[in-house]
Amino acid sequence: MLKKLDSLLFYVSNVNKTAEFYKELGFEQRTTKKGMAVLNLSEFSLHFRDKNEENKLEFRAEATAEPKGVGLYIYIEVGDIDNYYKGLLDKGLKPSSKPRDWPWGNREFVIRDPDSYKLVFYQPIKN
Repeated sequence: MLKKLDSLLFYVSNVNKTAEFYKELGFEQRTTKKGMAVLNLSEFSLHFRDKNEENKLEFRAEATAEPKGVGLYIYIEVGDIDNYYKGLLDKGLKPSSKPRDWPWGNREFVIRDPDSYKLVFYQPIKN
């Protein structure tokens, strides 16, 4: 029986830069070790490992494969999409798109992390 989905692992080019980016988005840094970081949003964790420090042969090919995240969209719900978007702009971050309404019932925008993984911030549209 399945219990829960609790984390994702990403190989990145610079763990410290990535951790700082996610902290700017509002994630809480839980762990930092050489070549890795773990950041939380509620009970969900994002694990980041330095792709250049992956020494296990069975993982090396995936760690260094490019491009990263093709076809992967990570959805993160926020309470006030327009104010959250403005807050990111005020911090100097550069989303890939502006908030807009979509026919599937969300108002959303996209920002890419330092390794170009796509994060979609959204708010359900009230009917």
